[in-house]
Amino acid sequence: MTTRPAADHRTSAPRTVTRVLLGAFLTFAGLSHLFWAREEFRAQVPTWVPLDVDTVVLASGVVEVVLGILLLSGWRRTVVGWIVAAFFVAVFPGNVSQYLTGTDAFGLDSDNARAIRLLFQPLLIGWALWSTGAWAAWRDRARPSRAA
Repeated sequence: MTTRPAADHRTSAPRTVTRVLLGAFLTFAGLSHLFWAREEFRAQVPTWVPLDVDTVVLASGVVEVVLGILLLSGWRRTVVGWIVAAFFVAVFPGNVSQYLTGTDAFGLDSDNARAIRLLFQPLLIGWALWSTGAWAAWRDRARPSRAA
């Protein structure tokens, strides 16, 4: 007799919907790096980055498009979830730099607005880890097996 496996709690409908939304968001943001908001994104590249500012903006845009498409596809979603979370950590210094230098971009024209934006980065990291099931998969691997 064959039994169906229990539904994987890491692939629920809410997780799938939020993963797809994050994928769409990243794809859109990446395309905006490449086409219509390049100047705005240039404002987020810290002055201490030893690369051409436009190269950084274009490269990060390409990475965002690729990550967005991977999220949309669901391919190796837990691995992609960790990579997306790491990407959000990697770009955080740009947001901090924008706050510290008082650079206006994306309508963030006050220290308060730029500070509030900083609070959203951990939420993006959590969104990536939760929506892909990456955090749940890691947590499940850390638990001892119940099989006897």
